Amino acid sequence: MKNKGSNKLLTIMLIILVTITLLGVVIFVLLTQFNKPAATGEPTIDDILAASVDVPELTTNLADNSFVRLKLKITTDSQEAAAELSKRDFQINNLLIEELSELTEEDLQGKQGKIILQSTVKSKLNELMQKGEVVEVYITSYIIQ
Repeated sequence: MKNKGSNKLLTIMLIILVTITLLGVVIFVLLTQFNKPAATGEPTIDDILAASVDVPELTTNLADNSFVRLKLKITTDSQEAAAELSKRDFQINNLLIEELSELTEEDLQGKQGKIILQSTVKSKLNELMQKGEVVEVYITSYIIQ
């Protein structure tokens, strides 16, 4: 009888051990899944830089015979769009020269003038883009004389 009782005790101990192990695995999986940082959907600065294009310094005349010298950084929604935009560098320069030649020094004064220029460049570039879109146009250097 002792043999039968010890087999029963061994079986119960094995069932308890397997149950504890399974509970431990389930708790571990749940904790690792719920402790992941929440994806905010916001791109990191590295993502933004990877999807950006620097426009080299450009100097051109304005409508009132003054001139402007500026540099831009244009961010897109993907690296693929940034690659396309890099290939369109001549179109970017042409667009900037055309738009700036219609403006005067007074048009570009103050924050509002710069916002209008950025908005215009963004919308005109988006008309050209085939893959993705321009998200933002930043003025990184700006001089009017």
